[in-house]
Amino acid sequence: MTQLVKVQFHVNGKPVNTTVPTDLPLVDFLQEELRLSGTRLCCGIGVCKACTVAARRAPTSQAQPMLACSTPVALLQGQHITTVEGTGSMEKPSATQQAFLDHFAFQCGYCTPGFVMATEMLLGRLRAQPVKREQLDAAIEDAVGQHICRCTGYARYHQAIRAVVLAEKGLVTA
Repeated sequence: MTQLVKVQFHVNGKPVNTTVPTDLPLVDFLQEELRLSGTRLCCGIGVCKACTVAARRAPTSQAQPMLACSTPVALLQGQHITTVEGTGSMEKPSATQQAFLDHFAFQCGYCTPGFVMATEMLLGRLRAQPVKREQLDAAIEDAVGQHICRCTGYARYHQAIRAVVLAEKGLVTA
C-alpha cells in the first residue's frame, strides 16, 4: 500500500497544498497535476539534467538546481520551486530564452528547459557575486557543463549564455 503525505510548497510563486504518494516524482506532479509540461523527463535518473528546476528554501535565498525526475514531491515541504514556465512566456520571453532564440541555441529543444533553468541560476549567482571576464567561460561550464544535449548544441548554448551574461551590467568585472 502506498503511503500518502501532506506537503505545502510553492511553484512559480503560487502556493501548493497537496497530499501525494511518498514516492511521486516532482516531474510527474508538475506535468500531471499542475499541467506544467516544460520540465522534461528524459533519462529518468538525473544524469541528463533536462528536468532541472530551481529550488529555494526561502523566497529570497539563492536558487539551487533540483532534478525533478528523482526528487519526490514529499520532500518539498516549504520549498519554492521555479520551473521554465516561471521564467518567461511566449509573449514575453526571459532574457535567457530570448538569447537562446537569437543564437539558435537548440535543435530539437528537448534539453532546453534544463539549460534555461541552469542559466537563470547562473545569472542569480553572478548578481550576488560577479566574476572576472576571464572566469566567465569557466562559470558557464560549471553551470551547464553536465547538461546533456543529444543534438550537440553545446557551442550555441554557450554563446547564448555568454551573450545574456554580458548584456546585463554588473555580472562581469574587468
